[in-house]
Amino acid sequence: ARGEKIWRAFERIMTHADRRRRLRVRANADTPEQARNARARGAEGIGLARTEHMFLGEERVAAVRRMIFAESPEEERAAYDELRPLQTEDFVGIFREMDGLPVTIRLLDPPLHEFLPNLEELAVAVATAEARGERDVVVRGERMPLEEARRTLAKVRELHEANPMLGLRGVRLGIVKPGLYAMQVGAIVEAACRVKAEGVDPKVEIMIPLVATRAELEQMRAELEPVAREVLERTGQTLEHLEWGTMIEVPRAALTAGEIAEVADFFSFGTNDLTQMGFGFSRDDIGRFVGLYEERRLVPANPFVTIDRAGIGRLMRMAAEEGRAANPRLHLGICGEHGGDPASVVFCHEIGLDYVSCSPFRVETARLAAGQAAVGQAEVASK
Repeated sequence: ARGEKIWRAFERIMTHADRRRRLRVRANADTPEQARNARARGAEGIGLARTEHMFLGEERVAAVRRMIFAESPEEERAAYDELRPLQTEDFVGIFREMDGLPVTIRLLDPPLHEFLPNLEELAVAVATAEARGERDVVVRGERMPLEEARRTLAKVRELHEANPMLGLRGVRLGIVKPGLYAMQVGAIVEAACRVKAEGVDPKVEIMIPLVATRAELEQMRAELEPVAREVLERTGQTLEHLEWGTMIEVPRAALTAGEIAEVADFFSFGTNDLTQMGFGFSRDDIGRFVGLYEERRLVPANPFVTIDRAGIGRLMRMAAEEGRAANPRLHLGICGEHGGDPASVVFCHEIGLDYVSCSPFRVETARLAAGQAAVGQAEVASK
């Protein structure tokens, strides 16, 4: 009985927060199961579906590697043809779960070497097999013939980057390998058309990552929109909600947001990378010293947990204002983990974002924080 009372009280609080808040709350979800969980928790769409997670699994990784190793356009196209139906099925499931709600899908972001074995481990395994006269190589449980391992090692060395975070990833990958993004867009639109024929209402938002210049986004749209049109014409379907946008995660993109907004339908702030590049901090290594920084008040809080208002927040505010000035119909969101941090949600409300997106398990926290932000703003205005 006590648990039931607590649950009813919780529901009353959440209902009140939902009535008061202006900010919409979406979730980051990569699978139909995650999307279903997010919707059950009150998410009003998906703010980030990461397509790289859809390439995991033995069958898919093998197809990605065939694309990486392709020595001719024909071989590369064959790999895309193998991947496209798999991607289509992924999106079909997500669109069904999010019927009537927006789904923002980020095209492939990480560098290609992430789909290959680790350089050092593979080199050691190949050297060991050669020294022992073995015919197979095993790396992290994956067995491959020695000759294949040698070819893989050569490709891994070729793709190796000193700083992969700033290397061939995101939109740069789409420019260098245009067939990759074309395959993904074709799969997305194909899936949307299929579920629409079933009576589902797909709301599709295609997000191009790591854009730093207007020209990058402009070129990508020029290449990818015809792919979407071809699918629509072939299926005889129309999509009332098909938008194109980018993540604002590179400081230059925030500083030139007015230019980029002219060729975008939406911005989504990727605050994880924006914080890394803005501070010059590595998110993976900051744990070694951030506690000391907070203790000595060198930073007000861990900037990967709570948005740094003075620096990263200023970039966001500038991008929001200049983006909307250039394109009044531009809609704005955030998809970094800051989207579930209460203090960061309040800041997003203050600078006029339309939505925040966070992990499914933080959706209720974000809904409550958005309601508190609206109430706080109303109280200040009434004084």
